[in-house]
Formats: sequence, C-alpha cells, structure tokens
Amino acid sequence: MYHEQVLSVAVVIPAFNEADTVQQVVSAALEWTREVVVTSDGSTDQTAEAARAAGARVIELPQNVGKGPALKAALEAASADYVVMLDADLVGLTRAHLDILLGPVLSGQLDMSIGIFDGGGLMTDLGNKLTPHLSGQRACRREWLLSVPHLGEERWPEPAITAALKEQGVRWDYVELPNLKQVMKEKKRGFWKGAQYRTRMYIDLFGFKRRKKRAEKGG
Repeated sequence: MYHEQVLSVAVVIPAFNEADTVQQVVSAALEWTREVVVTSDGSTDQTAEAARAAGARVIELPQNVGKGPALKAALEAASADYVVMLDADLVGLTRAHLDILLGPVLSGQLDMSIGIFDGGGLMTDLGNKLTPHLSGQRACRREWLLSVPHLGEERWPEPAITAALKEQGVRWDYVELPNLKQVMKEKKRGFWKGAQYRTRMYIDLFGFKRRKKRAEKGG
C-alpha cells in the first residue's frame, strides 16, 4: 500500500451536522491509516459522538465557524507528514479511493491531488465536474496545507487552496474517484433549505478574491 512507504499519513475530516454519514467515512479511513481526525464544527446533532464511536480523534468547536477553521483545527491536531482531506458526507468510500488520492503525491508526480467523483451518481458527478476546484477530497503534505494563506480565516477553504496552488506553482491535478458520491445538501436539509444553503455557499466561495485583495491592501 502507498501509505506504508512514508512515516505517517492522517485523514482529516471537517464536519457540520453529519451524524448520518461521518461514522462510515471514519470507519473506511481507519481501515487505511491509524490517524483520523474529525473536527465537529459546532454541530448540533450527534456528529462528534458518531465520529468518536467509530474510532476517530474528535475536536469539538463550540460554534459553527466554517469548514476552513475546522480543517485547520484538524490539521493542527494531526501529527502526520501527509494528509488526506475528506468531506464527512461521502457515501461509498473505500481504501482504494484513499490510495488513488495519495498515490500521485507519494510517487512525487504531484504535490496535491484533487478527487473528482466518477460514476457515483448523476447529480454529485455533475456538480463535482462543473466545479472541480471546489472538491473537498484532496491529498498533500500537511505542512504545506497548514501554510496556505487565509486557510483558517475562510468559511470555505477551497478557494484559498486554489489561489496558493496557482501563486506558488504547486504541481497538482485531478484524479477520478470511481463509484463515490456525497449526500446532496437538498437531501440533507430539505429542498428549499438545502438550495438556500448552497446559494449562500457559492456566494461566499466566489467572494474570496475580493476578500483576499482587501486583506492584502490592509483593509
């Protein structure tokens, strides 16, 4: 297995109200590595308890502050050289998916791999392929990810990671994750609440460049 070639690999999972799926994600990750860290981002359901019962180390944030701060908290709690970042609402995760993500990084081909769903379901495949740069399934060195500017300040960390990839000339590419999907927000929260949540998410995501420029100007 790829992960046996290095000192250590951790799986980090930011989670907000994902009690229905986080246990399965943690269980699959623990078949592959001993270090799995879940940050419960102010969850009001049983996310923390489900993740802990599955065997993960759990960091509990008292308030919902966003995926960026939750990811950073998990990275800081981990001790591994390499990390695989996963969403907590995945369905169908296996050890093979984790090897696909980490393999190109360990071989030296890439500095970061970004996973794209393939064959997991029409809607999740379509959404992932339309906005692949927003995928939450990634692998890289933990030290590099922690160094990404604004990572812990952004509610959604993916745009900050994308900016760092481009600005630093980091080698990255997409890898296909067959038969993997995630639960749609409209299904988790109900159609209208899910649609509203998704709209707010995209507004926040696409406002990153504006916030970044303002921060660089000191205001």
